[in-house]
Amino acid sequence: MITKNTCTFFLFILTIFSSFSQEKFTLSGTIIDSKNNETLIGVNIYIPNLKIGTTTNEYGFYSLSAPKGEYEIEISYVGYQTIQKTILLNQNTKSNFSISSGEELQEVVITDNKEKVNIKSPEMSVNKLSISTIKKMPVVLGEVDVIKSILLLPGVTNAGEGASGFNVRGGGADQNLILLDEATIFNSSHVFGFFSVFNPDAIKDLKLYKGGIPARYGGRASSVLDIYQKDGNSKEFHMNGGIGLISSRLLAEGPIVKDKGSFLIGGRASYAHLFLKFSEENKNNSAYFYDLNTKLSYKLNNNNNLYLSGYFGRDVFSLNKSFTNTYGNSILNLRWNHLYSDKLFANLSLIYSDYYYGLDLNFIGFNWDSGIKNYNIKYDFKHYLSDKLKLNYGVNGTYYQFNPGTIKPNGEDSGINPDQLDKKYAFEPSVYLDAESQLSKKINISYGLRYSLFYRLGSSTINYYENNQAVTFNTDMQIYEKGTPVSTKYFGKNKVIKSYDNFEPRFSVSYQLNEDQAIKASYNRMAQYLQLVSNTSSPTPLDVWMPSDNYIKPQLADQVALGYFRNINNGAYSFEIETYYKEIQNRLDYIDGADLIANNAIEQVILNGQMRSYGLEIMVKKNKGKFNGWIAYTLSKSEQQTPGRTPEETGINNGQWYASAYDKTHNLAITSAYNLNEKWSFGANFALQSGQPASYPNGQYEYLGITVPSYGLRNENRLPAYHHLDVSATLTPRKNKDRNWKGEWVFSIYNLYNRMNAASINFRQNVDTGANEAVQLSIFGIVPAVSYNFKF
Repeated sequence: MITKNTCTFFLFILTIFSSFSQEKFTLSGTIIDSKNNETLIGVNIYIPNLKIGTTTNEYGFYSLSAPKGEYEIEISYVGYQTIQKTILLNQNTKSNFSISSGEELQEVVITDNKEKVNIKSPEMSVNKLSISTIKKMPVVLGEVDVIKSILLLPGVTNAGEGASGFNVRGGGADQNLILLDEATIFNSSHVFGFFSVFNPDAIKDLKLYKGGIPARYGGRASSVLDIYQKDGNSKEFHMNGGIGLISSRLLAEGPIVKDKGSFLIGGRASYAHLFLKFSEENKNNSAYFYDLNTKLSYKLNNNNNLYLSGYFGRDVFSLNKSFTNTYGNSILNLRWNHLYSDKLFANLSLIYSDYYYGLDLNFIGFNWDSGIKNYNIKYDFKHYLSDKLKLNYGVNGTYYQFNPGTIKPNGEDSGINPDQLDKKYAFEPSVYLDAESQLSKKINISYGLRYSLFYRLGSSTINYYENNQAVTFNTDMQIYEKGTPVSTKYFGKNKVIKSYDNFEPRFSVSYQLNEDQAIKASYNRMAQYLQLVSNTSSPTPLDVWMPSDNYIKPQLADQVALGYFRNINNGAYSFEIETYYKEIQNRLDYIDGADLIANNAIEQVILNGQMRSYGLEIMVKKNKGKFNGWIAYTLSKSEQQTPGRTPEETGINNGQWYASAYDKTHNLAITSAYNLNEKWSFGANFALQSGQPASYPNGQYEYLGITVPSYGLRNENRLPAYHHLDVSATLTPRKNKDRNWKGEWVFSIYNLYNRMNAASINFRQNVDTGANEAVQLSIFGIVPAVSYNFKF
């Protein structure tokens, strides 16, 4: 548990920081959208005369200290109009602002606001996409998709054609922490990767941290995708939605108490499976999803706000009623925001998250249930000590329940006996402190420390092996084999089986060359205590999450990054270039022929290896004008190594470094949007990636008259290069302007030139000729789509 010395250390640091605080007056408040009272995240508040500023936090709150005087402040936010206002600061002042993307504002000065690089901030390796930008991107089957959108950013690749998840800087999809309103999402996809679980109508803000990750985040080794839902309109009732070829969505929001409380509820459902009913051979087959987003917000007073948010989603896949697969996420979060003073903001969250996976195998006669649940309590503080020093600190505790599998017969005539794989339990507490300070006019730094602990808990029966090795090596056959337990031990409920603890330091710095250029550098260490047991290149619903224990060690990631950032022509263009190097200890690898499904002794088929990745990312953006967009290019390498534990062992691939399943040497993405006029707008995306590593046969042999392919080293081959071009056109009728009902037609074509990208290549013996052949599996060719979006 957290030691007394650790708490004393943090209190000492806070005391020292407080001593640097100066006697100044504080300007604080909340910034909201003037149309719906929605709080806005990341709004810039800046005093040009003093060259100081800040941004709003995740709940729209800001605090800025300055000497006594009269100042002109500037408030800017991407997609909104910048306002300037004069403030007399002769005492601590609370000032709330409403900003608008509309034409009417009551402020003094109105200027156009455009997106540009934040030169002063030490924050780097971070990408933020507005929902308005995401909705302009053409995507598969006409469905706007958050996950597909971030694939167009530098350093981010897909896990394969039609595959779920995404890979960041050469890391696995399981190494990404995905948060929705602070709750963990364990599977981010619908329909096995065709869509993401995030309804774009319900999303307010998203940020992707690829490096320089703040200390408040932990638990994953590669990246953090932090997504917040809208609060709901507390001014008036509105509805919006969309009707597409295979799915539709509807969202309603409005006041519970005007200007104080609001509700939001939104749902999506697909209905493509209904068309299968018209085909005699498919009438008993189904594949569909549905989800629900909801949120309640209430302002108790100027210092207290309550939020209750939730998400529920399910996918159902059925073949002739003999095989049914159901899986999905459920989350619930109750949050209390409290303003202790004009400099101290706090957020207390109680979070529940559940990922469920179920199989009904009627043709065999049993049901299979598995999943992971967690219960999380976190208390976070943001302390604005001065205009040059801000602190983030807090505590977090997460309790996990893992169900690797429950088997139940589904009828009296079933020949299957009920069985329960050992359930597993764990507790992960942590404490963190982050500081952001301005050392000089040119140098800003951010530094922090996270201290995390992990306890693998009973009740469970643990196997013990000779020399503590659950995997043995057969020197005669030169292969790895399952070890045989020499003893077992039962640990009762909540008894500690194994514990770990790690210090996770974070640091980033920005050196401002001038008003438009900066050099930034960062370092972070991340500890990941949960492991996804999978031998596929992308997550599948059948994959099982496991806690670290005696044999599965926590992954430890160290990453450094260096970058140059520049705004050109007053932010009309921006340029970013970063290079990074990342090492990960204790990355799971698997022996040949590993059986991972329903394995109650998974330690017998796994080995602990290591990963490394490094690369160069370039991004050029055009931020202003009717035509805008970006070009992103990444040159990178991702490798894995699992050496032998003794000189006699071969390890994996003879103990040499080999390409990981996420290695994409080249990754190019071009995104563009063109607003022709008020009626028509157009978008286009082009993506090009190196082929995914794969293992092809390098020979064959005959066994009982059957030709069997033999394989060489892992991932020494590649699938063909992946690329496609998508286009879209949006028609907004002019009559929208003068009526409450507003609609638009979106026409899109995914994969315009019908590129048949390889999801996989399988090798088999032709039944008729007996010859060996390679068969490519492709998911999508050209896919035209049309959808109608509306709001009122």
